[in-house]
Amino acid sequence: MTTTCAAAVARALADCGIDHAFGLVGGGNVLATAALTRAGVHYTAARHEGGAMAMADAYFRATGRVAVCTTTHGPGLANTATALAEAAKNRSAVVLLCGDAPVAGPRAHDIDQSALAASLGVPVVRPTDPDTAVEHAVRAVRTATADQCPVALFLPGDLTHRELCAPPVPVGPASAARPPSRARAAEADEVLALLAGARRPLVLGGLGAWRAGGSKILADLGDRLGALLATTVMANGMFAGHPAALGLCGGFASPPAAALMGEADVVLAFGTGLDDFTLHGGRILDPAARVVQITLEGARAPRADLAVRGDAAAVAAQLLDAVESLGIARSPWRERAAASGALERAAGGWAALPHPDASGGGRIDPRTLSRALAPLLPAERTVVLDGGHFIGWPAMYWPVPDPAGLVFTGAAFQSIGLGLAGAVGAAVGRPDRTTVAAVGDGGALMGLPELETLVRSGRSALVVVYDDASYGFEEHMYVPRGADAATLRFDDTDFAGVARALGARAVTVRGTDDLRAVREWTARGAEGTLLLDCKVSRDVLAPFLSDLLGR
Repeated sequence: MTTTCAAAVARALADCGIDHAFGLVGGGNVLATAALTRAGVHYTAARHEGGAMAMADAYFRATGRVAVCTTTHGPGLANTATALAEAAKNRSAVVLLCGDAPVAGPRAHDIDQSALAASLGVPVVRPTDPDTAVEHAVRAVRTATADQCPVALFLPGDLTHRELCAPPVPVGPASAARPPSRARAAEADEVLALLAGARRPLVLGGLGAWRAGGSKILADLGDRLGALLATTVMANGMFAGHPAALGLCGGFASPPAAALMGEADVVLAFGTGLDDFTLHGGRILDPAARVVQITLEGARAPRADLAVRGDAAAVAAQLLDAVESLGIARSPWRERAAASGALERAAGGWAALPHPDASGGGRIDPRTLSRALAPLLPAERTVVLDGGHFIGWPAMYWPVPDPAGLVFTGAAFQSIGLGLAGAVGAAVGRPDRTTVAAVGDGGALMGLPELETLVRSGRSALVVVYDDASYGFEEHMYVPRGADAATLRFDDTDFAGVARALGARAVTVRGTDDLRAVREWTARGAEGTLLLDCKVSRDVLAPFLSDLLGR
């Protein structure tokens, strides 16, 4: 029996362990998509190619498994650009299977797709002969897995139907074969010298540490050092339940937690780029603190006094062994923080801190809303965030069980509009958890087609629209600088009515009494999609932005 190029590629992707694809079909990929489903790969049809890409990205973030996004050539690929750039900057392992110009030469409607992908930092794999198609497909998956990045697999239009001259060679599941790397001896000695003199050590875990499987060894190292523990936003939940965990480092940190972080004199930062968001514009750490950055990827952060190249888990284990063998004394900082009550106050987070309730005039204070929602959310949840001013509230009030329980779309590329699509990918990838999607009204309208996809998926999902009828971030930041508020504000949108029209349950929320709909939904098993159209006050400024603006 003969095998076409498209069928061989699809079979290879399935054999590499890919079990789900998200896409929108057109002439450049419709046959390849059919071959994927015949090969046993589950398929979710999106309403927009950008949504399909965001779904595949979120699927990886929630599960750690590679997914396929498939689109047609030209405009299909172009429509993925924002979500593809977000996936690239987040280092998400996704294979983008897309049609392309024929090997024989471009058609009038073709574009240089390889150049487009390269401009977004996405490597391209493009077979030019059907008998090498399987090899290219396997390379795409293995590169995505090993390098943790999206890879574009382009199938030229005149290859799709062509038959292979020889039967394709069977392939096995792809795996990251790269061995964990330890710190060089000289680097390790420098770190150990800092630890020997540390009085208040802080262990900061980032997404790279979580992906390296470093949660336990980082906590063990912290326990041995007497360190306090914190995470970046993307690694939220990595130390969940640990008695020395302070929560998030950066602008979302509660004041008691931020105060303790500011006391640290040595910071071991594992698997994080230490960007301005993590460091809250330089406000979160004492300028005199010595910072060690342990990471495999990226350039040395300006704030890092010492940069160590290595796998976060492997280096943490290496340091723990050396600390034991050298007999480095354990810091009493953790016990002192507990005895003074500072650790308990930090553990209470924002929920333990009072705030003036600015609800009124038919609009609810977003702090009041978020605090009241927190105990109503299922404990096993995946929180999906879109971008915007509103992100402060769920980040402040809604803890997650582990980093896989947070899918923060748009953060890496500073975009909005990917949250609803991200909710689909998370919900499909983790059906054992209820998906809780938090979106602003601007991002919700931008990504609205994928609300239909979420409803159609049949998964358990709660969508919380923080609807202030404006682009809140820009309004707070730029109106005081002279921006025209009329360009940033809108009439209220009836998101509840739209959601009901798409088949979801929905309610408009103007006060906490309206949240009884969540209790009723969970009592019925939290089945399907429930959307809350929350009319929030636009006058309440999130602390992270207030700090950055100096207000």
